[in-house]
Amino acid sequence: SGVKVSMGRVLDGFAPHMKNYDKKYTFLLSDQEEPGEDDVVEILKNTGAQILLNYLPVGSEEATKFYASCALKARVGFINCMPVFIASDRDWGRRFEEQNVPIIGDDIKSQVGATIVHRVLTHLFKNRGVKLERTYQLNTGGNTDFLNMLDRSRLSSKKKSKTESVQSQLGELRLPEENIHIGPSDWVAWQKDNKICFIRMEGKLFGDIPMNLELRLSVEDSPNSGGVVIDAIRCCKLAIDRGKGGILYSPSAYFMKHPPKQFNDEEAHQMTEEFIQGLREA
Repeated sequence: SGVKVSMGRVLDGFAPHMKNYDKKYTFLLSDQEEPGEDDVVEILKNTGAQILLNYLPVGSEEATKFYASCALKARVGFINCMPVFIASDRDWGRRFEEQNVPIIGDDIKSQVGATIVHRVLTHLFKNRGVKLERTYQLNTGGNTDFLNMLDRSRLSSKKKSKTESVQSQLGELRLPEENIHIGPSDWVAWQKDNKICFIRMEGKLFGDIPMNLELRLSVEDSPNSGGVVIDAIRCCKLAIDRGKGGILYSPSAYFMKHPPKQFNDEEAHQMTEEFIQGLREA
């Protein structure tokens, strides 16, 4: 294809505990010299890049902010697929607005993954008048993503993003913190790229009759957001072609777990269709 892969800036993108595992499981650090911000900006400009796509490992707070800054300086669109809050952060959002650079974020949804299924079921409970009282979502996998997340200090934004994605569907009936648990649970090497999700929801029907729902979901983890991010790229390119910068609220609400403004998935889908058709500015 003629595409050159250039060395990136590591910063906090590599968790120290990853060094303790066999190379067949973990990330391998390059010994090439890391570029500075000016170098990355120059590469983006010289290659004619239009969009910078961020898929760094969970917990890469410094590295994500580094690349967001590079996107602003190079004036290329930014799609933040990771749970580091850029589009949903007021100061970062304002910077993209001021520079008229489009941004979609934060934290990509899978096509059919744990969080989108949990969101839809939560919305169903609310619409059907079921009082949700407790719920959990437990996830295991055997890829480098789950190995990276064994360092619990890297999970703060991830857990917040996934939890808020579900809580947002409850409106004023949000669950107390002790009654909702959502997040990665463990790394199981032999699962490889297979992700297993267990969801349990407990609630009350009419007449205070108790009910519960349990669900097991099995998916190949790595490609599960591929189709979603392709649509996000298309929407970002539409904004570029239209000269529209700043936060793209509609695509962010539909494609991302932690957008600047949450909507239910039916509303977000309709908004995104309207954005595509040019009926909605952002």
